[in-house]
Amino acid sequence: MSGTSSPEAVKKLLENMQSDLRALSLECKKKFPPVKEAAESGIIKVKTIAARNTEILAALKENSSEVVQPFLMGCGTKEPKITQLCLAAIQRLMSHEVVSETAAGNIINMLWQLMENSLEELKLLQTVLVLLTTNTVVHDEALSKAIVLCFRLHFTKDNITNNTAAATVRQVVTVVFERMVAEDERHRDIVEQPVLVQGNSNRRSVSTLKPCAKDAYMLFQDLCQLVNADAPYWLVGMTEMTRTFGLELLESVLNDFPQVFLQHQEFSFLLKERVCPLVIKLFSPNIKFRQGSSTSASPAPVEKPYFPICMRLLRVVSVLIKQFYSLLVTECEIFLSLLVKFLDADKPQWLRAVAVESIHRFCVQPQLLRSFCQSYDMKQHSTKVFRDIVNALGSFIQSLFLVPATGNPATSNQAGNNNLGGSVSAPANSGMVGIGGGVTLLPAFEYRGTWIPILTITVQGSAKATYLEMLDKVEPPTIPEGYAMSVAFHCLLDLVRGITSMIEGELGEVETEYQTTTEEASSPTQSSEQQDLQSASDQMDKEIVSRAVWEEMVNACWCGLLAALSLLLDASTDEAATENILKAELTMAALCGRLGLVTSRDAFITAICKGSLPPHYALTVLNTTTAATLSNKSYSVQGQSVMMISPSSESHQQVVAVGQPLAVQPQGTVMLTSKNIQCMRTLLNLAHCHGAVLGTSWQLVLATLQHLVWILGLKPSSGGALKPGRAVEGPSTVLTTAVMTDLPVISNILSRLFESSQYLDDVSLHHLINALCSLSLEAMDMAYGNNKEPSLFAVAKLLETGLVNMHRIEILWRPLTGHLLEVCQHPNSRMREWGAEALTSLIKAGLSFNHDPPLSQNQRLQLLLLNPLKEMSNINHPDIRLKQLECVLQILQSQGDSLGPGWPLVLGVMGAIRNDQGESLIRTAFQCLQLVVTDFLPTMPCTCLQIVVDVAGSFGLHNQELNISLTSIGLLWNISDYFFQRGETIEKELNKEEALQQKQAEEKGVVLNRPFHPAPPFDCLWLCLYAKLGELCVDPRPAVRKSAGQTLFSTIGAHGTLLQHSTWHTVIWKVLFHLLDRVRESSTTADKEKIESGGGNILIHHSRDTAEKQWAETWVLTLAGVARIFNTRRYLLQPLGDFSRAWDVLLDHIQSAALSKNNEVSLAALKSFQEILQIVSPARDLDKPETPPVVNVPVPVLIGPISGPGMSRPFVRTDSIGERLGRYSSSEPPIITDELEDLNLWWAAWNTWYRIGSESTKPPITFDKLTFIPSQPFLTALIQIFPALYQHIKTGFNMDELQKLGVILHSAISVPISSDASPFILPSYTEAVLTSLQEAVLTALDVLQKAICVGPENMQIMYPAIFDQLLAFVEFSCKPPQYGQLETKHIANAKYNQIQLFAPAEWVALNYVPFAERSLEVVVDLYQKTACHKAVVNEKVLQNIIKTLRVPLSLKYSCPSESTWKLAVSSLLKVLSIGLPVARQHASSGKFDSMWPELANTFEDFLFTKSIPPDNLSIQEFQRNENIDVEVVQLISTEILPYANFIPKEFVGQIMTMLNKGSIHSQSSSFTEAEIDIRLREEFSKMCFETLLQFSFSNKVTTPQEGYISRMALSVLLKRSQDVLHRYIEDERLSGKCPLPRQQVTEIIFVLKAVSTLIDSLKKTQPENVDGNTWAQVIALYPTLVECITCSSSEVCSALKEALVPFKDFMQPPASRVQNGES
Repeated sequence: MSGTSSPEAVKKLLENMQSDLRALSLECKKKFPPVKEAAESGIIKVKTIAARNTEILAALKENSSEVVQPFLMGCGTKEPKITQLCLAAIQRLMSHEVVSETAAGNIINMLWQLMENSLEELKLLQTVLVLLTTNTVVHDEALSKAIVLCFRLHFTKDNITNNTAAATVRQVVTVVFERMVAEDERHRDIVEQPVLVQGNSNRRSVSTLKPCAKDAYMLFQDLCQLVNADAPYWLVGMTEMTRTFGLELLESVLNDFPQVFLQHQEFSFLLKERVCPLVIKLFSPNIKFRQGSSTSASPAPVEKPYFPICMRLLRVVSVLIKQFYSLLVTECEIFLSLLVKFLDADKPQWLRAVAVESIHRFCVQPQLLRSFCQSYDMKQHSTKVFRDIVNALGSFIQSLFLVPATGNPATSNQAGNNNLGGSVSAPANSGMVGIGGGVTLLPAFEYRGTWIPILTITVQGSAKATYLEMLDKVEPPTIPEGYAMSVAFHCLLDLVRGITSMIEGELGEVETEYQTTTEEASSPTQSSEQQDLQSASDQMDKEIVSRAVWEEMVNACWCGLLAALSLLLDASTDEAATENILKAELTMAALCGRLGLVTSRDAFITAICKGSLPPHYALTVLNTTTAATLSNKSYSVQGQSVMMISPSSESHQQVVAVGQPLAVQPQGTVMLTSKNIQCMRTLLNLAHCHGAVLGTSWQLVLATLQHLVWILGLKPSSGGALKPGRAVEGPSTVLTTAVMTDLPVISNILSRLFESSQYLDDVSLHHLINALCSLSLEAMDMAYGNNKEPSLFAVAKLLETGLVNMHRIEILWRPLTGHLLEVCQHPNSRMREWGAEALTSLIKAGLSFNHDPPLSQNQRLQLLLLNPLKEMSNINHPDIRLKQLECVLQILQSQGDSLGPGWPLVLGVMGAIRNDQGESLIRTAFQCLQLVVTDFLPTMPCTCLQIVVDVAGSFGLHNQELNISLTSIGLLWNISDYFFQRGETIEKELNKEEALQQKQAEEKGVVLNRPFHPAPPFDCLWLCLYAKLGELCVDPRPAVRKSAGQTLFSTIGAHGTLLQHSTWHTVIWKVLFHLLDRVRESSTTADKEKIESGGGNILIHHSRDTAEKQWAETWVLTLAGVARIFNTRRYLLQPLGDFSRAWDVLLDHIQSAALSKNNEVSLAALKSFQEILQIVSPARDLDKPETPPVVNVPVPVLIGPISGPGMSRPFVRTDSIGERLGRYSSSEPPIITDELEDLNLWWAAWNTWYRIGSESTKPPITFDKLTFIPSQPFLTALIQIFPALYQHIKTGFNMDELQKLGVILHSAISVPISSDASPFILPSYTEAVLTSLQEAVLTALDVLQKAICVGPENMQIMYPAIFDQLLAFVEFSCKPPQYGQLETKHIANAKYNQIQLFAPAEWVALNYVPFAERSLEVVVDLYQKTACHKAVVNEKVLQNIIKTLRVPLSLKYSCPSESTWKLAVSSLLKVLSIGLPVARQHASSGKFDSMWPELANTFEDFLFTKSIPPDNLSIQEFQRNENIDVEVVQLISTEILPYANFIPKEFVGQIMTMLNKGSIHSQSSSFTEAEIDIRLREEFSKMCFETLLQFSFSNKVTTPQEGYISRMALSVLLKRSQDVLHRYIEDERLSGKCPLPRQQVTEIIFVLKAVSTLIDSLKKTQPENVDGNTWAQVIALYPTLVECITCSSSEVCSALKEALVPFKDFMQPPASRVQNGES
């Protein structure tokens, strides 16, 4: 129950009614009795109704006419008080809805009267309002009367009434339409056939309308009539009406009840037929009016525009267009065209302002704009309304700048025709607020001196108008400066925002719908397929239509928008405004991009780009592409000229940065303002958010960013991000603190921009890459020919883009890296450095990226990623190569384990480094290689190992840095070690690969081609390694050669066992002999010039100061290595088949080395020779071929250990030789070489030895200072080889060989020594020591004689030859050998040439004495062993020995060394003690006949030598020498004389004569010193005497002749003694006191002593042996002796005493003669 019909309310109503009636009756009691009565009857009536009816309200309504009557009468009294009471009562009744239609009519009539009487006007209005709003009983005429009543009250004199009435009219009008709406609601369900309206024949034929609708129709029609100043049809009684009010009412109806007009044809008809023409008619003064045109000129005065009407018309138009556009398409076209015209510069300022406000209202309704576009712009012969609107706004804005904007219409005439010259400049400080502390700028636009403030007028997106709402103003308002501009500005912004959000929303819908439909279409259900396809195609059609609209909208508006926005952007001095403008340009650009409208997109982007750069900045890309169509050209759009204004430079902006322009020739500096930076940020934003739609305009965007980045001095840092850095040259970039804080943000956004490229689709990404590449190409062009800092923006950003798009890197890899490779080749160092930086970073990132599938399963991608790294090798710039290598190093460190198929590429990069590319490059590349070798050999495919070997080898050959070459050789060793350890795995893998390649080759029908082909792949790997080392062995640098040689031989030595047996053939011929040939050739042709020093301050030892000497070392090493391999691996080599050929080649090499004129090489060759001779033939020693047999040869220390230097690496032999041989025997059993082949090898060796020996020791024909004479160590080594060699050839060694040997030994011994070397080789002269060479020679002979000794009988014929050889050496003691024509000096006279190094060396003969003496000892020894041998006897060896000894013995004191003759004597004694018995034994054979005279002469020469003892000989020495003589005589007495009967007589005679001579030497009477000395040999004489006597009186005298000889001798002796004594006595007597000469005294003493000796001897002999005469002669001496007693010399006296004493034995009584006479 409603509030008014509840029992309480009803009760209250009744009470109120009664009290109202009572009050009325009271008031009218006196003056108006009829009324009083009526009131009283009314009370009764009310009570009655209340009493009778349950439905009181209904009953009241029924009787309302009667109930109301008293009150109406009360009003008729025209008494204010009564009237007020009555109206209040009536209102109460109305509010309870108890008024019937009739009563209502009565009430209205009563109100009309009151109105006519101007009574209670406000109350009237109130009552009408209550009446019409509380119920719907008032219709038709009554209604119209009520409305007219309100209208009439509106035009009273009273302001309050007027305003109240106006409000009431508005409300009433609304009520009328609301009733109609309610009526429609009630009848909504009943479908009725609309009846067509017949034209406009009868304006009131509205029979089809329902009651409320009819009222509304009539009301609206009359409003139109009234506005049009025509008489109303329905509102009868109107007296007065204003257009402004009418327009307001029309507007409110149209605005509030659009559905009425849209749903009812009658109303639509009214709109078309009445409203629109009316509006157009009322607009006419505005259209015709031209501001500033003189009135007199026109024929009829033009009605001036009237602000209130104009403004209200525009409001109506706004509503019409907004609400009824669909009905009034044509009319709207006119309206819009008018609106556009109102913006013209010649219209009043206020008109333009309200027009702009109106347009703003459309601009916030994108759907409406869309409709315009569809209805006009897209139709063929229609005005391009939408385009015009936009262009008009643009022109409008432009005109505001060109014409001074003054709000006052009075002054607005000043600036006449659109001429720029007449523009009034804004006051200078108009924009400044506050002076002093700081200047704050008001937001404003400023352009060419015109300053327009920006006012805040509305919230974005809503068109809140100011002047369209000024309904109370009659005079045109003064428009504040900048208002119109601000609204127009907002129009543009809202227009852009509206359009873009609408289109993008629809686009989004279409896309999502499209996705869902396509997904459905692809679903498997059969039945729904048809309809899905159907819906999909509908979808497509719909989209095509929509797209056409979108494109048209954009095409229509972009030019105007761009022109306006560009201008505003240029003029804006406010950050917020700038931001909005930029945002608008950005959204438009993005929208165009999405729609694929390239021209417009590029135009907007160009605008932003231009804004970012300083004014007039020469950036070609902006002036070539679409920009050309935009800048400084007019667009003619439907006859309207839109002038594109180029940005002006004098905008008052804060400069935040000063930098250099990016140009080939920098023209000073440019300034960036904060606005430029703002534009830049927008540009970044655009690229970041809308990169996908930029397409080709990436070029513009990036070019601009590049220039900005350059001006701001941002430089790329790692990963391609740009960081603030200082410009390198020119005036440094100047940045304010403001921009400094911004820079990191900008650089961050820049990076994010490229990071977001990962969300772009592939096509957009390609656009981006292409743009960057072409930018980069430009930068490269600019950087040509100068080394200025280039712009690295593009390169850095290519890098960034690549890095973030790793997940799909394949699609952009080729263009990206292709371009970067070009950059890497750029002459500008910074440029290419960054190209390389970018490229390498990308490769590293690509490899470390977690791809799906992973790289290990996607080899193609991996190779794709690595390929550019390889391509970089074609670039010659060292800095690029360094980057490349550093990259490789990092790749190895991070991804080395997973490179797989990429290895060949990576290794190729290292190997591509050439010799001329500088040390640091080579060093870096080498570091990579080292890393590979140390860490990654196990992870790489085995097929790459050969590449590793090649690369390592190539580093060895680089001559930039010696250490690298040496280390690389070390790496080759490590590699070989790795091969060795992992041999089996590598072999398996290689064989597998080989099989695969073989198969492929067969399929293709080509021959598989790889080095060392027939060998198995694993062996080929080894051979490649050996070949590489072999190359290094002939490197020009000695250190490299040395190291490589050592490594090569170590490797072959340590790991050669892994090779297949057949491969050894290749090793020997292709590797080792090939190497030897090359080394020999290089050595023999090497330069002999002295190398001053090894670079820097390195001193070179004199033994290495020529190339020749350095090569010598290499030759030595190589030969030694090859020899060692032959030695240790012979068990492998011999079964190869051509071993003997190889052996010959090796011997040939040894021979040429040994005969080279270089001591070092020749000596080493012999060492190698020695080494290969220590080989045991495998046939005899299968069980232990590892250890060469120890040949029993004392190796002198001089040669040193045979293994070369650096061979100390331990070789691990994994299998025993037995096993290895066993392994071969399974496939090809080794042929056990027979003795014969073996012997051939050894004889080949002997021949080589003989050739070396004979060639090297042959004396040269001529001598000069350069003559080469072999050194002692060489000769020693040569001779030392013989014993070892002899062991192998002794079976066939015959006299010829011995002869050859003898020649060599003799020649070798004869070679002199250079005096420089002598101090080291020769012992000091006094020491009797042998040189090593002499030792060796003796050893050789010793070996021979020992062999002969144990050998068969037929060998013994060699003894004499050996004796000959030795005896020849013995002769050297007195007569040193000659060496050709060479003049040798005795060592004592040789000057050591220490000081004059270049003086010719003097040659020193060796001290041969010790050697000769040692040879003599050997002879004696040997003779002791062999005296009885037939050959020795037959060949007269003993005679030769004696003959040889005769020389030193006869020289005696003249011998070079005293020891010689002493040794000769003792040797002679020893030899004779053995030889004489043999000689006697063979006496009959005559083989010794010639020996005896030789022996006799030898004794003679020795005992009575012609050489004089030295003066300084001491007595003791003399006595010792005398003892030696005595020994010889003793030998004669014991070994010869007793056997006289076996000895030739002549010989015995000679001996006797000699003894005789020795027993007393006084044959000559001239006393020389010599004789005195000889006489002093008393013991000797004594011995001779005794022997002589013994011999003379021995029983064994076989022949009387012999006895006679001895007796003769004695008598001569005694006679001589007698003479001497006599003469002495004479002289003594004559001389008197004067002493005799010393000689005479000595002689007499000697004679006396001889006498005593003789007597002694005679006594000792058997008496029967002594002849009687002899005794007589002895006794006859006695008197003479007695006579001598008087002599004065005490010495003589003592001698005399001794001589006389023996005579006592003769003192005896005489016996009978008979006894004494018999003999």
